[in-house]
Amino acid sequence: MRILSLLAGVLAAWSAVGAELRFNFGDYSESAMRTNFSSVLFGGGQPGVWNVILDETPSAFAPLTDKAPVVTRRVVLAQTSQDATDERYPILVYEGGVFHNFQFSTRFKLVSGVAEQMAGVVFRFQNVSNFYVARVSALGRNVRFYKVVNGLRADPIGPQVEIGAGVWHTLAVQCEGNQIKLLLDDRLVMPALGDNSFAEGKIGFWTKSDSVSYFADAVVTYTPRIPGAQLLVNSVMQQEPRILGLRIYTLATNGLPRVLASKEAAEIGQPGTDAEAAAIREGTVSFGRERGAVLVTLPLHDRNGEYIAAVRVKLHSFLGETQNTAVTRAMNIVKQMQTLCTSAEDL
Repeated sequence: MRILSLLAGVLAAWSAVGAELRFNFGDYSESAMRTNFSSVLFGGGQPGVWNVILDETPSAFAPLTDKAPVVTRRVVLAQTSQDATDERYPILVYEGGVFHNFQFSTRFKLVSGVAEQMAGVVFRFQNVSNFYVARVSALGRNVRFYKVVNGLRADPIGPQVEIGAGVWHTLAVQCEGNQIKLLLDDRLVMPALGDNSFAEGKIGFWTKSDSVSYFADAVVTYTPRIPGAQLLVNSVMQQEPRILGLRIYTLATNGLPRVLASKEAAEIGQPGTDAEAAAIREGTVSFGRERGAVLVTLPLHDRNGEYIAAVRVKLHSFLGETQNTAVTRAMNIVKQMQTLCTSAEDL
């Protein structure tokens, strides 16, 4: 692990720089939503229906004159399904990153609901059975925090607060180490909470039962951390600079393969193909050719031989190169990676 330790030192210096991610839902087509987000369901009932629609929202900027409009018509994210199943929690997970120390804020509007009128966010999301929730309720007149661990929901905690329906509010969560803060309309609504269940994870949007809820102006400010998978790719590329392409794939929340790390930063988050899925699930090796290049997809396994990811290697081809030769070359690269990555946690 010497190389990873050296790279971790570089990472520590780089991570002090803050970063910001803004969700402009007007930029998301239907296909882009499928690529960047996963719709999952905790509990019973039907899955959520998540769309981008037009709605009037308050301007993010102070008006220049008293005649300037105070609201604008913009694209927002909407959960529109009205299945009134009681323990039903539609969630939309952002697949583009894992966050450790961060603030995640979003405007929300509770539009309708007979059984419930709720909206919230999930954070440090591991999978549909393990995550944190911060949510508000107009009918219950409260703000609540709770966690789901191994599919079991803990008792919600939080204060009684009046939440107006049909108007826009702001909900934010701040995570620093094991400290969690909840803010409603830019005010801290309860003392900081301490919990060690999840150190990092994905973020997303949450509703309950038949709540129709809108979200807009979502922003994440965070301390960047390079995933272990990217450190692994960077290390290999430093040693083997002639490799044309190198990607590591894992399965996203929706069970489909997605690029976790790559030689090309722009490729991170892109969906994979059946070849990567087969490598992760079954250990299948796939081969292909492009002009002047060969492409090999292989499984990456841990110290116990369990498949934890897929690696796609793109190499220069040479005259007379056979499939077996190309697979052997790629396999030697993956073997190097497996000496540095011995478990799924290393990714």
